[in-house]
Amino acid sequence: MTRKKLDGFSLILATLAGLILVLPLLALFTKVPWSTLFTRLSEPNSISAIRLSLWSSLLATLVCVILGVPLAWVLARGNRRVVNVLRPFVLAPIVLPPTVAGMSLLALLGRNGLIGRYIYHATGWSMPFTASAVVFTGVFVGMPFLAMVVESTFRHLPTDQQDAAEIDRATPFMMFRQIALPQARNGIATGALLAWARALGEFGATMMFAGSLPGLTQTWPMQVYFETDQDMSTAYALSAVMAIVAVAVVFALRKQLRRAFTS
Repeated sequence: MTRKKLDGFSLILATLAGLILVLPLLALFTKVPWSTLFTRLSEPNSISAIRLSLWSSLLATLVCVILGVPLAWVLARGNRRVVNVLRPFVLAPIVLPPTVAGMSLLALLGRNGLIGRYIYHATGWSMPFTASAVVFTGVFVGMPFLAMVVESTFRHLPTDQQDAAEIDRATPFMMFRQIALPQARNGIATGALLAWARALGEFGATMMFAGSLPGLTQTWPMQVYFETDQDMSTAYALSAVMAIVAVAVVFALRKQLRRAFTS
């Protein structure tokens, strides 16, 4: 395949765009105290925040997969009129301002929330400002990414096996479990990794819904924010590791993401 030439004007603008995206990360890495990186990451507050973010984001990802894959199947195969109404709500958390996302969760599950009030009156327990709120926030912000990628995967699966299964009178559930899921495993893995990365890095909605209680709800991004007032070197160290994780995730998924959004 021959490469097409690009005009100079486009190259100049593309270079400027690339610099806007790349230079902040490079600047961040220049501020990291590499000689004391592991010492700063192993401080008790840092360890606690990193541990909370890791287990809560993994649990949120598991929930996203269990619920989001069937949701993506419905978006791909469901009634078009219903799906056209449902999809904007499913994808809305991607573009919602974090504070609005947090307020939405409070409106639903707060002590006086739409559902939270009944939970509180029945059990005396309220989700906001607990570790459960951290996980639920991760599900809320992460599931749209999984649903978007997996829906695209389902839509572009080969149809020969599905057609044969329909002729053999396979039930819709058999079609989903025995044919669609095995064929879509790479797309599901891609969506799950994106959901995990999104849940791991969430800050604003978590701050609004779960707060920032050290050892309980203070996540990795919140610890970065806290350290900007305490020790900038530690803040840079924590930020750099999270940036490395983000770049690594996108690099590892570069082919799958290109396929998901261009096929």
